[in-house]
Amino acid sequence: MSIDLGIPTVASGTAGVPTLPDGDKQTRKDFASDQEVRWCPGCGDYAILAAVQGFLPELGLRKENITFISGIGCSSRFPYYLDTYGMHSIHGRAPAIATGLATSRPDLSVWVVTGDGDALSIGGNHLIHAMRRNVNMTILLFNNRIYGLTKGQYSPTSQPGLVTKSSPMGSVDAPFNPISLALGAEGTFVARTMDSDRKHLTSVLKAAAAHRGTSVVEIYQNCPIFNDGAFELIKDVEQQKARLVHLVDGEPVAIGEDGERELLVRGEGGSVRFVPEGEVSAQGLADHVVVHDVTLTDPSQAFSISRLDSESMTHVPMGIFRAVDRPTYDDQTRAQVESAVELAGGPATDDDLQTLLYGKDTWTVEG
Repeated sequence: MSIDLGIPTVASGTAGVPTLPDGDKQTRKDFASDQEVRWCPGCGDYAILAAVQGFLPELGLRKENITFISGIGCSSRFPYYLDTYGMHSIHGRAPAIATGLATSRPDLSVWVVTGDGDALSIGGNHLIHAMRRNVNMTILLFNNRIYGLTKGQYSPTSQPGLVTKSSPMGSVDAPFNPISLALGAEGTFVARTMDSDRKHLTSVLKAAAAHRGTSVVEIYQNCPIFNDGAFELIKDVEQQKARLVHLVDGEPVAIGEDGERELLVRGEGGSVRFVPEGEVSAQGLADHVVVHDVTLTDPSQAFSISRLDSESMTHVPMGIFRAVDRPTYDDQTRAQVESAVELAGGPATDDDLQTLLYGKDTWTVEG
């Protein structure tokens, strides 16, 4: 059910989370709730839900130690359809709530489900600070380039010129590239996949769950009602061969198949471009071929690759852009608390709390 992306999947991301007793096994049915799944027919959310339900048993974790936090939007119905703990929270604030949960409960595997409107508009600050802090959580960002739940307004990822209920003359906004945004915020794990590619989606999810820190996975997802066919060009099997740039760690960044393959090479000023493989040596560019390396501390190369994307979807990078190790916010915060308790000679008592409450920084108002 997975493909090789060149990334080791050691489950360090779930270290400290209770696992199932030896011999116990779970199936997809164990993670499906009794709630009726209510999305529009043809919505890409169905495929993502099926992939997640099918993948969760592979973690080998107790269901009661997995939690899904969502914001507001079609994707945010997710917690209802999973037989785990979860919370349908408020618009854009899922990363903030998940930060508190991950920090206070190291025994939980914390997931965030959000959409392009929820995460990148009202939730923009919460998203970038979760990535900057590197909180141990996995964020699934469903991107259908439209507001679906509120009936078809353009979103922060909608393409210029898109006619919607809130842009009857066509959107004039410049859209976000979520991958570029995540890399700019120093996200330690950044990836992109697609709802209709079950094998790729599952493989990326496994790598994201294995990462300790903030994992951000952008998932291209179709909205058949308000933005149908947004990713039609890269869902067609023949078009994929010429348009999708499959990122594999340790291999040259390339597009196309044998005979028509092109390699990504570095140009002047940090720019990158594709050159037919047969012309690379002839042009003296062999030393300029970009070899994908997800572990680079400097995100510049990954950022350059993310910028290959365009409105025309001529070159669409797909896979893991970055996966680096950095101390997590929650691990460091808990370590500070433990250190403070040790320095204080043990946990606070009721007398300590009274002293704090009525200390020298308090005021008494009479009259």
